Amino acid sequence: MESEAPQRVQKVLAAAGIASRRAAEQLIRDGRVTVNGRAVELGARASSSDTVAVDGVTIETGAPLRYFALNKPVGVVSTVSDPQGRPTVLDLLGEELGDARLFPVGRLDMDSTGLILLTNDGLLANRLLHPGYEVSREYLLEVEPVPRSGDLAALRKGLVLEDGDTGPARVSVLSRRGNRAQVSMSLHTGRKRQIRRSFAHLGYSVVSLSRVRFGSLGLGRLEPGGHRELTGEEVRELYRRTGWETD
Repeated sequence: MESEAPQRVQKVLAAAGIASRRAAEQLIRDGRVTVNGRAVELGARASSSDTVAVDGVTIETGAPLRYFALNKPVGVVSTVSDPQGRPTVLDLLGEELGDARLFPVGRLDMDSTGLILLTNDGLLANRLLHPGYEVSREYLLEVEPVPRSGDLAALRKGLVLEDGDTGPARVSVLSRRGNRAQVSMSLHTGRKRQIRRSFAHLGYSVVSLSRVRFGSLGLGRLEPGGHRELTGEEVRELYRRTGWETD
C-alpha cells in the first residue's frame, strides 16, 4: 500500500491476505474493522501511515504476510530474541527470514521439540491462541512411570494447577516399554509448561515432549531444525479452524 495513494479499506485487507474483497466488505459492515481506533464504513480509505485493525488486532499492511512451519530441536528457545544469547527459532530460518518481522505462535520450552508456526500475521496468531476458538495442539511424549488409568481419567477431565484449571484433554497411551510409556495428548490451552506440570502434579516425569500438530497443520517429515513455507491452502485451513472464512 503506497502512502501517497490511500486505498479503500477492503482493498487494504484483501492485499494483506486477511480476506477476499467481498469478505472484507462484510467485516466492515459488521463493524469489526477500525482505522486509527475508529470503526469505519464501506468507502473509507487508509494509507500506510494508518493503523488498520480487525477485531482489535492490528493488521500488517506494509509487508507481505508469511507463514513457516518449523521443527524446533532441543536447546532452541521459541522467542524472537534471547538476552542470554541462546539460539532462537528465528535463527533457524537464516537468510530466508529476510526483513520479515516474524514471531512464533505459542511457545515450546527449551527442552521440548516439534512444530512451531512462525508468521507476521497477528490476526491469525490471535485467533489460533484464543481459547474461545478451541484450536487443538497435539503432542507425543514419553512419560515415566507408565500412567495409571485413574490418572489418565483425571487428565481427560482437567486438573487444577497453581495458575488455574487446565481444561479437558484427550490422552491415550500408545505403547509401553519397561517403566515408560509413549503418550498422545491433545489440548486447547497452552499455559507455560502445562503438560509437564500436569504430569508432575500426578507424580510422573515427562522424559521427552514433541508437538506434532497445531490445528490443521502437522509436523509431517520436517527434520529437527528444518522449516518450510506454508501453502495458501494451509493458511486458509488454519483460518477456517478458527471459524474465519477468507474467501
